[in-house]
Amino acid sequence: MAYLINRLKESLAKKGLHPRTNIARAWLQQKMLTLNPSRGKMMEERSRLRGVKNESYIGKMYFYFYDPKTKDIMEYYDKFPLVIPIEEHTDGFLGLNLHYIHPKQRLILLDKLGDIATNRNFDEATKFRVSYNFLKNAKQMYEHKPCLKKYLYTHIKSKFLNIEASEWDIAALLPVEHFQKAHKTQVFQDSEDMF
Repeated sequence: MAYLINRLKESLAKKGLHPRTNIARAWLQQKMLTLNPSRGKMMEERSRLRGVKNESYIGKMYFYFYDPKTKDIMEYYDKFPLVIPIEEHTDGFLGLNLHYIHPKQRLILLDKLGDIATNRNFDEATKFRVSYNFLKNAKQMYEHKPCLKKYLYTHIKSKFLNIEASEWDIAALLPVEHFQKAHKTQVFQDSEDMF
């Protein structure tokens, strides 16, 4: 955990950002401006994500807007997930939405996932080497349980905003979860009950 905290401090210092500040929120807002493409561009992005050969999105981190198919029967859901896709399906993907756990647990989970990253450089080539089977058998990564969600391509409502590995920590600490039907404190408490 100390390694991640030091890396977080370094990455924040490089960008001149502090988590949970207006400047950090402005950083995200500026990035969010790229999330509202035309319908044609959205379809192009979805098809690009389905059959990715050159640059796989699995193991990276993304923000995007989402409108769940089953939102009417869900207790609550996040309209602006922060997701690490871990497994591709024909109609979507399985991913870890970090917003479902408290920011402290997000850092702990990122630290644990850092042990299975492709490298420790945290650059454009860095990805998490994580799968559902790995998580199912990784008892020490219990924080993932409430984060595991399936996302359908047809319900993604924006382009994916790729978060560079050097900014994963910053993005994880931003209070931008957008839960519907419940306050984030309830979501965090429900998630802790799953640990």
